This record gives sequence, structure tokens and C-alpha cells, in this order.
Amino acid sequence: MIENLPPCPKCSCEYTYEMNVMVVCPECGHEWVPAEAGTEGGGLAGERVVRDSVGNVLHDGDSVVVVKALKVKGSPSAIRAGTKVRNIRLVDGVGGHDIDCKVDGFGAMQLKSSVVKKA
Repeated sequence: MIENLPPCPKCSCEYTYEMNVMVVCPECGHEWVPAEAGTEGGGLAGERVVRDSVGNVLHDGDSVVVVKALKVKGSPSAIRAGTKVRNIRLVDGVGGHDIDCKVDGFGAMQLKSSVVKKA
């Protein structure tokens, strides 16, 4: 448990609370994982850490499962919740899309880490 919780980075509310590994703002609903020095162990300073929807750290080559149905622009069908995606690649994407992958039946695309869970 973190003794002094940080204020919300979006709205600066000081009444944040912990929920599992995340910190939540009750005013704007923003959720984030606080950056604690030395918790990742052995990582370089400034190294980007990508986490899935439940807080697990993702790495290149991991397999993930989509946790909610995703509409695909230009396709009549959606990616169903529970779809397994293998061999992801982490990128600095546009608009928060930080995973490059191939989804069976849809082809190459980018996903947000907030809609997947490590398999």
C-alpha cells in the first residue's frame, strides 16, 4: 500500500485511492499505475513500460487476449472479446495505440494496451 498517494495527473485532485495496482481519481475517473523508482528492477531510466488492462507488464512477443469487443473500421464484423493475439510488438503509436499485431481474420492492426490482457 502506498502511504502518500499522488494527485491525479489529469485534474490534480488530491483525493485519489488505490484499486489493486492502480490509483484512481474519484473526480474525473482517470486510472493509472504510479511510477515508483526501482520497482521494475534492472530497467533503464526512462524506459517505457506498457501495461495491459489489469496492470501486467507487456513485452515484445507476448500473447494477449482482447477483453472487450472492438469495432473495426471498414469491416462489417468486430473483433470479439476473448480473441487471442500472438506475438505482439510494442510501438510508440499514434492516439494511444501501442501494440502492433496481426489478428486472425482481420490482418495487421494496432491495438491499445487498455483493451487487452496478457495470456
